[in-house]
Amino acid sequence: MLSGSLSYSLVNPSGEEVGGGEAQARLEEESLSVLPEFGEGLFISLRDILEVSEENYRISLVLSSTERLNLFNLGYLYEDFLRALIKLRNNLLLKDMLSQEYLVKSDVEADFLYIDEENKKRQEGRCDLRLYETSVVVMPEKGELVRIRLSDLSEISKQECSLVLNTEFRENLVLSKMGPEFDPFTKALSEANNELQLKVQSSLKELLPEVDPLIIRKVARFMKEGRSAKRSDIESVSPELWIKLEKRLEVIGIKEEYDFLKSLSQQEKICIGLKRGLMDDLTGEYIWFLIPIYSTNPERQGNAVAMEASSEEGGGKATYFFRIASRKDYPNYKAIGYLHRDFDSLIKRMNRCMIDINFRREPIYLPDERLEEPQYLKYRFAVLKLPSLQILRSLFIGRVFHISPEQWRKEVTDLLTFNVSTLDDSARWKKGVYESEAEQK
Repeated sequence: MLSGSLSYSLVNPSGEEVGGGEAQARLEEESLSVLPEFGEGLFISLRDILEVSEENYRISLVLSSTERLNLFNLGYLYEDFLRALIKLRNNLLLKDMLSQEYLVKSDVEADFLYIDEENKKRQEGRCDLRLYETSVVVMPEKGELVRIRLSDLSEISKQECSLVLNTEFRENLVLSKMGPEFDPFTKALSEANNELQLKVQSSLKELLPEVDPLIIRKVARFMKEGRSAKRSDIESVSPELWIKLEKRLEVIGIKEEYDFLKSLSQQEKICIGLKRGLMDDLTGEYIWFLIPIYSTNPERQGNAVAMEASSEEGGGKATYFFRIASRKDYPNYKAIGYLHRDFDSLIKRMNRCMIDINFRREPIYLPDERLEEPQYLKYRFAVLKLPSLQILRSLFIGRVFHISPEQWRKEVTDLLTFNVSTLDDSARWKKGVYESEAEQK
């Protein structure tokens, strides 16, 4: 806990100051309290802080209530208070972004420069650098954490005493001034990246023991960390391997559903992935698929991607559906190539998001008001801070539970028909009596 004296002002969304004065501030692991001598105290969860900025020894916090809290006159406490606030919030953010995984290396001080997908310099400065089992995490002294997944990396290079990490999303992270930790961190990063590749190969070999190791290695490049790979990519390596993957769906009990969706789809664009369960070795591998259903005929059922995951331990409990394009724009697609392009772009985002949230489905389908419930607060930061998750939530159409084959097929047909019968992108398919059924987390 860190505490001290300061001045504060609370400003409402209209720019009107609604509170302020001198106070004691108390910073704890998950909260900030502002305690004026005779005024009304403020208790602020760090989860309610959407943005932290600082200038001229003033700290400005944008809150989820759309209010702004300004903190100033901290004196000698300013730097320590700011660093502690940012560190505690970033730790909580990292936890709530569902990145609970094995820590490989930490306590590496470095300079960093992060350039985002739009080629804009987003952040730079000094940081605490951490390497996790599947990601590099930058914890800045000032600013919000940056997380780069190893499976997103397109290139890693050494330039003098700097490491440059480029992602397939055109992000760029430059790490420098690590001192004696440069070589150990570089070695650990290389080993973690290799281990990630080996896990994919091991999973494929475990699932398909008869497949040639060379084919396994080539296909593993498309399926890093649980990513779904397109049929066309897998068949470019081995057409027989795609057939074997489809047959595994029969073993785990969802082949009938897969075949029905496949009959409606752009079959060369179907994607299949492998992912180890949330409890790792205790839950084993499960298969998930993405099936695109679209055409240039706007009256046909379509403009949707079907997603489902299952394992030998238990069949899928629900099929999830997402829009590919805006419902207003979908009727205007005249060339199938444009739909193929937009679907390919969406698949990249869906893969990234599903990996980011460790394949949990709750963060996708829960309505905003449910995120305020105590048991779901852990998802709120993820929803606020992961653009790919925000996209999936906005594209989510609905889910169809597996009660019986007849019921499932009827409701899938109803959902797909609904999806092309409205122009409102925010409209979700109503599931009626099945809405409260338990489903796979």
